[in-house]
Amino acid sequence: MAVADRLVVAPGCSIPLGELQWRFSRSGGPGGQHANTADTRVEVIFDVAASPSLRPRHRQRLLERFGPEVRATCSEERSQARNRAVALQRLEARLAEGLRVQAPRRATRPTAGSRRRRLDDKAQRAQTKRARRPVDDWP
Repeated sequence: MAVADRLVVAPGCSIPLGELQWRFSRSGGPGGQHANTADTRVEVIFDVAASPSLRPRHRQRLLERFGPEVRATCSEERSQARNRAVALQRLEARLAEGLRVQAPRRATRPTAGSRRRRLDDKAQRAQTKRARRPVDDWP
């Protein structure tokens, strides 16, 4: 969520819009003369490694997940202003996802019911295979 001159990524983490680098180019696809003359495609780049506004813990987490730069692009809209807004939202979402701490997986024991079902399935499969064997005691 962009608040005036800052991009608020997470509680306690906001980035000044001045740290973002913008690039504009021509969008591909249909659009006639407008598409051939207007630079409506937007790419916003955030330099994680050089950002002074990130805490060390946040910087380390983003570097591990995305590398030194995080990029977001948009070329769906005909207006550069709308593409800028969408690209900024996408960058915010990527950064928020990168900062999210994932809970460690805890190994759990199988339940009694799942063990029973597994053994029942094994017994059924063994019975099916036994039924496929040729009978040796034909007269």
